[in-house]
Amino acid sequence: MKLDRRGFLGTGVAVAAALAAPMVLAGGHGKPRVVVVGGGAGGATAARYIAKDSNGEIDVTLIEPTRTYYTCFFSNLYLGGLRDMSSLGHTYGAMAFQGVNVVHDWAIGVDRDAKVVALAGGGRVPYDKLILSPGIDFREEAVQGWDLSSQNAMPHAYKAGSQTELLKAQVEAIPQGGIFAMVAPPNPFRCPPGPYERVSMVAHYFKNNNPTAKIIIFDPKPAFSKQALFTDGWSRHYSGMIDWINPDFGGKVDEVRPGSMEVVADGEVVKVDACNVIPAMKAGLIAEQAGVTNEAGWAPVDPHTMASRADENIYVLGDSSQQGDMPKSGFSANSQAKVCAMAVRGALTGSSIFPARFANTCWSLIETNDGVKVGASYEATDEKIAKIDGFISQVGEDDATRAATYEESVGWYAGITADMMG
Repeated sequence: MKLDRRGFLGTGVAVAAALAAPMVLAGGHGKPRVVVVGGGAGGATAARYIAKDSNGEIDVTLIEPTRTYYTCFFSNLYLGGLRDMSSLGHTYGAMAFQGVNVVHDWAIGVDRDAKVVALAGGGRVPYDKLILSPGIDFREEAVQGWDLSSQNAMPHAYKAGSQTELLKAQVEAIPQGGIFAMVAPPNPFRCPPGPYERVSMVAHYFKNNNPTAKIIIFDPKPAFSKQALFTDGWSRHYSGMIDWINPDFGGKVDEVRPGSMEVVADGEVVKVDACNVIPAMKAGLIAEQAGVTNEAGWAPVDPHTMASRADENIYVLGDSSQQGDMPKSGFSANSQAKVCAMAVRGALTGSSIFPARFANTCWSLIETNDGVKVGASYEATDEKIAKIDGFISQVGEDDATRAATYEESVGWYAGITADMMG
């Protein structure tokens, strides 16, 4: 089935419109207050759905430092020259007309006892329910020789925007016959197929502009998402250009040297012309500051509501959450946000809450019109969000099928960004 904008907007959780009388709140204020930190696929969706479906009964504030949100999903296509940067940028203006108060500032702390979010600008925003959707941060110690001070020399480009533009510029500056290296991340991480779609799009650029260039992937994992589909596509479209090195053959990096543009793996020094370092990840910093993360760096949640296991008044969405079987993706965050919005409205107004259902699809582009996908449906159990069925593209599909899969992804992108921002 082709998934267009109209179709995507119809896939959200169906929620009853009838609402009970608002609860009397301990703070003595009138309307219940929901604060959402993070304006991406999870946070923006949650804020908008709570505001529009509560019929004005809930005050909703979205805290997001950037005025333009650039999607990580589809940013690889910009690297390949198939989209421009402006197509990835989305603003928050429409939310003001939908009942969301948007505050452009950094959330720097959470007082769980007082139920207040502290802002970098000095403000303090009270809440009855707090939703955290801050995406990911990096474990700076994960790759020896790399930290955030190195991100201009060896970009991660795993937070879209200026890093994405920088990586593209570095790819385009590689000399003829030069080497592009990627240090891939260990599991779990945002968008499991993402690094390998990125390699595909860099290879697409090289094929058309620098055909003797080489790509080396240093991977700490023995396998990766959609591996058979990617390796088949690389052999068909980019024969001899891409070397994937797994940990058995030196894929685990000992050290990177940003000053000299070198990667040291299995004791061997490899001189490169550009290097994309994607470090190990953890929940966005505000989740840690709120005290809702565990030793692994992620925030465990109740699968039925996305409420934090550490605090029933805080909910954690998307990449930052530790929820079970769902991958960390924009589609997942958007799906979780709708379940969370329903749960928050129910807790604050007594509106109906239905059993949680989730869905995800991850599309990847290997070459022009050669799109592949993987996805699944999920349900909430007491232990985790559990996968109940799934699907994946198959090696050997015809050109028409692959082109249709790519077109489906374009429709999804239009749909999810409208669903997020209004």
